[in-house]
This record gives sequence, structure tokens and C-alpha cells, in this order.
Amino acid sequence: MDEAIPFTIYPSLRDKHVLITGGAEGIGAATVELFAKQGSKVTILDISTEAAHALIAKVQNQSVNQHREGKHWLPSIYLPKFYECNVCNLDQLQNVARQVLQNEGPVDCLINNAAAAGANARRPSVEVTPESWEFDVNVNLRHIFFLTQAVLPSMQKQGKGSIINMGSISWKIPSVGVPVYATCKAAILGLTKTHSKEYGKYNIRVNSVMPGSIATQRQINEVLTPEYRAEVMAAQSLKRDLMPEEVARVILFLASDDSSAVTGSSYVVDGGWVSDL
Repeated sequence: MDEAIPFTIYPSLRDKHVLITGGAEGIGAATVELFAKQGSKVTILDISTEAAHALIAKVQNQSVNQHREGKHWLPSIYLPKFYECNVCNLDQLQNVARQVLQNEGPVDCLINNAAAAGANARRPSVEVTPESWEFDVNVNLRHIFFLTQAVLPSMQKQGKGSIINMGSISWKIPSVGVPVYATCKAAILGLTKTHSKEYGKYNIRVNSVMPGSIATQRQINEVLTPEYRAEVMAAQSLKRDLMPEEVARVILFLASDDSSAVTGSSYVVDGGWVSDL
């Protein structure tokens, strides 16, 4: 083998079924790509149909190139499956979950990644309405609880599973302007610890990942102004942009058997932003 492998290979992830919400773009898309390279069978739930199909085409090209270049030591790449789903619509979410379990089989790893802190979420607390509160909670918290509930029986039946909830450091810093989003992300930490205790007897591990400012395309387009980037660089120990793939690598570790004794934990991926808090 002349060429170095540019990423860690986890044999325990090969042929495993990974279900990820919000997997068409950003950190989710980077995670889908890395799981595909592990030989995992990935199912994406998202509302962004165009982005999902573009991602699947990208993975297909990677598979073709891998075969053409003779990298036979790498796992075979399965094309991700895509199910259009609005996670805020609880009936649709539960119906799609049933379809996934029926069509794709039991879930080995659930990644509750879908979230949003867009323009509509950016308002001071005094301007939060019952309607805006409900929307933000639905898109950032409620679906995590109920999709986990839907997938859990398949993991219990297998006697094993890994659930990874996407949190954020937003609640650990003076994050002004996204009060409901930050509240939901704090709640994810509590939910993760509660579920880790509740499901541990079934050999199901539950952890969370708390990213900082990650240079996704949406973050670059909507948030990462020169002024905000200067604030981030001042706060981080690492004086560089953090990439989606760097969060995805932590997710892979938590999904793999290499973290078989890790549960109830929250891994911060923020370049040292909150290390002193």
C-alpha cells in the first residue's frame, strides 16, 4: 500500500445502517460522506431534495474514483438513501421512520442532526411569541425525542445501538439573539444524559456533540461576516476556521465500537472557545 489512508477506518461501521436527519447539507452532509467511506449504509432525512440528490451524486463519484484508482483496501461505498421529511411535522416524521425501518432495516446508529438558527430564530427574548417558540422547539428539540422513540425498538431488538444528538456551545457562551435555540441546545445535553441512563441496560449508547462556529456554506453565507469571524478568532484557541469534516470525525468515533464504553458524554468541537468556561 503506497498511498496513505487520509482518514481512520472503523471496521465496526462497515455495513451498519446509519440514519441521519438534516444530512443533505453542512455538518450533516460531511457526516454522510465520511460514513459512506466507512462502508456504512446511510439513510438521510431532509427537506432539501436538491441538495440531497447532489450529495448522493457526489458520493457515487467518489465510489467510482475509488474503484478506478484501485483502492481495494477501502470499504465498498453504498449510495445513501434519501427520504424527504420535514422533522417539524411529527406525523410525517413518524411515518417516514416506519418506512425507513421497513425498507432499509434496523438502525444501528441514529444521528439527530437537524436544527436551525436562521433569521427567524434571531430575536431578543422580549420578541419571542408562542408561535416562534413552538417552531424553534420543533425544529431543534422535539424531533430528537420522538425520532429516538421511533427507532429505539429496533436497537433494543438488536441489543446494541448508538444515538448521537447534535448540540451546540451556544448555551455556554453569552449568545445574544437566539434565546430559544440556545435553550433547546441546553436541553439536548439533559436529554442525552437522561437517555443514556434509561437505555444503557439495552447496550444503547447516547452521546452528544457540541460544535462551535463551523464554516459550513450556510454559516459562511449568512453569519460569518468579517466582524463575526474576528470575534470567533479572538474566542477560539485555534486561530482558524473549523470545518464540517472535523465535527463529522468525532461523530464517526462515537458511532463506532472504538467508543464502546462512552455514553452520556458531550464532546465539544469548538477550537477551544469554551475550554475555560
